[in-house]
Amino acid sequence: FMQTILMFAIAALFFYIILWRPEQKRRKALEQQRASLKKGDKVTAMGIIGVVDKIEEHTVVLKMIDGNRIEVIAAAITDVVSPQENKEESKD
Repeated sequence: FMQTILMFAIAALFFYIILWRPEQKRRKALEQQRASLKKGDKVTAMGIIGVVDKIEEHTVVLKMIDGNRIEVIAAAITDVVSPQENKEESKD
């Protein structure tokens, strides 16, 4: 009986260390990126790349490369590149 409990404890520890904890860290980092959004940041939202033009309470207005603007839900933003990082990438 003790071996069964020990195996379940090891399995639970494995899932925590390998799966749950890294996901929690990734989610926290993404939330920090979204919280620090500012005008001019280049972002990716649902595969759409644009530059932040306006930040509202729950949405962000993105300016596309052709000048069009779209409004996306802030939670849909998956990647943020600040203008400084953007300039460094273009130099490479």
